[in-house]
Amino acid sequence: MAGVSVGEESDNPVGINVTPLVDIIFCLCVFFMISFKFKQIEGRFDAWLPRNTGAGPGDLVVPLTEIRVALFWNETTRESVRQLGHRRVADDEELGLLLREAHDDCVRLDLPISPVTIDAEARVPWRDIVGVVNICKKSGLDRVEFALQAPPAERK
Repeated sequence: MAGVSVGEESDNPVGINVTPLVDIIFCLCVFFMISFKFKQIEGRFDAWLPRNTGAGPGDLVVPLTEIRVALFWNETTRESVRQLGHRRVADDEELGLLLREAHDDCVRLDLPISPVTIDAEARVPWRDIVGVVNICKKSGLDRVEFALQAPPAERK
């Protein structure tokens, strides 16, 4: 018979049936294993930061570090290609509008107004470079700088 000890009656005066006790302990173990929740360590970090500084939830602020106009020479069309940041610019009006927007963003975010850096390939004609300088002046951007070209490779 399960749960009944075998032996002499004098060694064990009271017979205890442990089968229901083992069943209850097993049920409790199963219950606690199923209801146990793991704490996620990855993906969320607790941080105690001041509430009144920094970007709030949902705010994405990318600081504007520089305004750079790149000029490339397109050999197939035999004309200059202008690019502001990573965006290609089609004509003078669009470039002037984008330069004014970048300047206004600096003013709105209370960032130091960075100069317009003109980065041109050596094959770009000077009239196109001077045209970009004129667009900067018309847009109200007086600080214009020129990027240095990479030094020519030494011939061996």
